[in-house]
Amino acid sequence: MSKTAPINMRVEPDQRALLTKAAALLNKDRSAFILDVACREAENVLLDQRLFQLSKGQFEDFEAALTAPIPENANLKALLKEAPPWGK
Repeated sequence: MSKTAPINMRVEPDQRALLTKAAALLNKDRSAFILDVACREAENVLLDQRLFQLSKGQFEDFEAALTAPIPENANLKALLKEAPPWGK
């Protein structure tokens, strides 16, 4: 896969030296190191939006809400009986 989307940034000299030193310790070039770390952190940010932790009591309440019967909703039933817009 060819890389075609550049990402450029300006950094302080001490930041550049820090990144260069860390990359060298992992036998990577600076760009590969920055990309690996940035992608890993991006994945963590996205996972934080999907993963949450609950106490035992909170989990039991959550599970009860998920398994509780759905209340009657005449408007929803009517909507589900309609043909979808893409099928008209």
